[in-house]
Amino acid sequence: MKHQEAALVCFSGGQDSTTCLFWAKKHFSRVEAVCFTYGQKHSLEIEVARKIAADADVPFQLLDVSLLSQLDPNCSLTNTGISMDREKPADSYPNTFVPGRNMVFLTFAAILARGKGIFNLVTGVSEADFSGYPDCRDTFVRSLNVTLNLAMDEQFVIHTPLMDRDKSEVWELSDELGVFDLVRTETLTCYNGVMAEGCGDCPACKLRREGLEKYLKRRR
Repeated sequence: MKHQEAALVCFSGGQDSTTCLFWAKKHFSRVEAVCFTYGQKHSLEIEVARKIAADADVPFQLLDVSLLSQLDPNCSLTNTGISMDREKPADSYPNTFVPGRNMVFLTFAAILARGKGIFNLVTGVSEADFSGYPDCRDTFVRSLNVTLNLAMDEQFVIHTPLMDRDKSEVWELSDELGVFDLVRTETLTCYNGVMAEGCGDCPACKLRREGLEKYLKRRR
């Protein structure tokens, strides 16, 4: 049976996916979350995601796609021997880019969702991301949406509530959803695995902090 009012959220326990989780809870009567282990350096994000989902009364499932970490040795998020890029190189993506990650996540999420009769998928990708990762672009999401529908002869809809929002607007959305404090203190965005405000030095922390400061100025 298809559940038109149900959604499956790709959930990591970070700022973006947590905001999306509560966005989904507002827009759908039934929400579930799927989290992925893909060989990332720190596993704390999985426990953070599990706790947030439990506190939100959202069913949580963990899928192992750690094969990803064996395919490309050049990613600093999965290879402990590589130092993380602090800035985006002029002619390429930073080495925090995990090739194919969102494609794999959304594909597995769609297969999982289909078995549950769920055809709305939610992901926190955004074109406003500092890195310009290709698998965060609207064109990629639209293309994959068509491909998934053709591959499984279904009508999935991939929702991207953060696609056109910069980080300050993501903070604003979490505030509108009533989870600003939760996102600020209980999520894990840091590439070095440090909770909440994070290490303050990695690109993810800098982006998060700059967005917060921008939003707080506007909020006053």
